[in-house]
Amino acid sequence: MKIGVAGGGAFGTALGVALALDENDILLWARNPEAVATMQSTRTNSKLPGVTLPARMAFSADLEPLFACDIILLAIPAQTLRGFLTEHADRLVGKHLIACCKGIDLTRMTGPASTIRDLVPNANAAILTGPSFAADIARGLPTALTLACADDEQGAQLQTALSTTALRIYRTADTVGAELGGALKNVMAIASGVAIGAGLGESARAALITRGFPEMQRLAIALGAQPDTLSGLSGFGDLVLTCTSDQSRNYRYGLALGAGEAFDITTTVEGSATARAVRKLAQELDIDMPICAVVAALADGTTDVPTALSALLSRPLKEE
Repeated sequence: MKIGVAGGGAFGTALGVALALDENDILLWARNPEAVATMQSTRTNSKLPGVTLPARMAFSADLEPLFACDIILLAIPAQTLRGFLTEHADRLVGKHLIACCKGIDLTRMTGPASTIRDLVPNANAAILTGPSFAADIARGLPTALTLACADDEQGAQLQTALSTTALRIYRTADTVGAELGGALKNVMAIASGVAIGAGLGESARAALITRGFPEMQRLAIALGAQPDTLSGLSGFGDLVLTCTSDQSRNYRYGLALGAGEAFDITTTVEGSATARAVRKLAQELDIDMPICAVVAALADGTTDVPTALSALLSRPLKEE
């Protein structure tokens, strides 16, 4: 099956590199014609320094070659996924559409796989998620990811098609759990960054990770996820990675918030939008999610770090 990647950012390009190195022919579509020309002529992407793009990767700013692919990895931000699918729904019918983004759509409060099913119901919707940094994938370092597809037979086909020597793919039919694990861990990564940036130390970060995980589980289970999914790669695995490494954009954003420093506004921080969506969902479902609420308030600018930390530390004492 022909494999296409929609999105010329670091993660989409890295996935294309990993698959091409395993002797797959990959078509990468990027919106910017200048970026496409640069990748074609130099075999490099500035977002992946030191990585040579394999010969089996082709590049296009034209969507027609992408629509000719059987499998399309949607490596575009969660908040722009709905617009892309809405605009091109007719051309995506019957395709295997795999979301490679992490977040909750603020328009409909749905995760990426659910958004695909809503807008292109005749496509096979899936999500690829888990603990992974683009730089590691592109360098061929061993990585394990979760592929979630409600149709297990088609999920098994995709698992085989996307697994490589270094990229180990595990499979689940729980798309809700996989997409929520990938989205909610970004909120916790921001909180962890705030703790370190504010000088609270490693122990405080460990406490936030530990208490943040049950928050993730409470919301995911309320929305229909299987509890075990959140304990796997797409939940706990991704949570640990993004809360402990400055390769994570969300963690770096939290560091800047905690230290009172400016942050590059051109950098995509999915956890900021996700925190706002989670706050709304938690209120509607009457679920206690204090860490997510604090991160949403920080992202809104309606509170500051000392006030936010005070709110968390003054919560009533209770059993673990």
